[in-house]
Amino acid sequence: MRKLRNFPYNNILVLGLAKSGTAVSKILHRNNKNVIVNDLKASKQDDSVIELEKLGIEVVTGSHPVSLLEGIDLIIKNPGIPYENILLQQAVEEEIPIITEIELLYYFDIRNLVGITGSNGKTTTTTLIYEMYKQAEFAVEIAGNIGHVASQVAETMGNERSMVVELSSFQLQGTRQFRPHISVLLNIFEAHLDFHKNLENYQNAKANIFQNHTSEDFLVYNADDQKVVQMIHSAKSRKVPFSRMKKLDRGAYVDNGVIYFNEEYIIDIADIALVGTHNLENILAAVAAAKVSSIPTSAIKSVLSVFNGVTHRMQFVAKKEERLFYNDSKATNILATSKALQSFDQPTILLAGGLDRGNGFDDLLPYLQNVKAMVLFGETAEKIQQIGQSAGIANISLVEDMNEAVKNAYQVSDKGDVILLSPACASWDQYTTFEERGNIFMESVHRL
Repeated sequence: MRKLRNFPYNNILVLGLAKSGTAVSKILHRNNKNVIVNDLKASKQDDSVIELEKLGIEVVTGSHPVSLLEGIDLIIKNPGIPYENILLQQAVEEEIPIITEIELLYYFDIRNLVGITGSNGKTTTTTLIYEMYKQAEFAVEIAGNIGHVASQVAETMGNERSMVVELSSFQLQGTRQFRPHISVLLNIFEAHLDFHKNLENYQNAKANIFQNHTSEDFLVYNADDQKVVQMIHSAKSRKVPFSRMKKLDRGAYVDNGVIYFNEEYIIDIADIALVGTHNLENILAAVAAAKVSSIPTSAIKSVLSVFNGVTHRMQFVAKKEERLFYNDSKATNILATSKALQSFDQPTILLAGGLDRGNGFDDLLPYLQNVKAMVLFGETAEKIQQIGQSAGIANISLVEDMNEAVKNAYQVSDKGDVILLSPACASWDQYTTFEERGNIFMESVHRL
């Protein structure tokens, strides 16, 4: 089992339990660090609390007493906890460093770390790169925002193994020394502004993925996204562009229906299993990351010819009475939903809505041409309804939950229609995770 190397902190407050907080508390304990855990919503009867207290770790629940900061030299916070939290505000005043558990990867000294971030496409790209490593028989782990606590995976993996890690802006904002050897920046779109407050803060968080790069590291970036191009201008990395819009002198690009890398033929687009224009960008990013990792083209081509997507991201669910059902529950912002809508030429019934983060939905308007009906739910239902009405969509229903949404969508559909769950919103107003939301959608479809 790996140990943290040159980790300069001894008295650590872990703020927020959940999966990552529980895992990191155990890791620190195994590294002989003094750990206190604080969680507002947890109870002393929770399994995770009982487990940690049996190890001798102090767990404080039900409040955030500022007295917990006494003697603390580091806070490791759950990525989703806002910096307005009273403990974090006081820690800033006292100049106590605040990190997220992803920072521990630096101290685990992983030989080859591939980090992927962006507003959309992270999970698909991360999975593609991981599958390419596996196909080439490279020793590799997958972790991060994709569902596996990265520091927990890092602690148990062998020295010869690589790690492919999906990274959110929430995770990256809490990094200081973190340095992937290969960083992938897919795109930048206004997202999570309720947390980051403005686009500049959001971009700065994303930029942490390459902030500590040297000329020994690689930065794979979207040459079609001007925000990305501006962000990476001063990066010290070896820059590797990808583009689906133009032929490049180097990097990954499309030319006459073929994907190339540095003028090397990779694969015909017609032979790729994964559909959707937006997925082509994810594929190009994965190809670039794989090539700089010295993965053979044969392994890349093999994966691209069979990989058809990840759960909850443009996932084909079923065909019923000649209606096609797709689960895109991971579409938690407008950009993701707009790209999903562009994937279909058929008449589409859109199921959307969720957590209200204060943004409007005007940017969705140009992509509603094929939408014949909308079934809306959650806090944003009425906001999205206004956009649907502006688009001239006559059939718009507001419903209470996903079961009702699926029944309603099926009732207003015709043969040949696509019924698409692509919410354009986070799930937290009604569901714990986008996975839960997507699973309920699929269960409802199968019950029809």
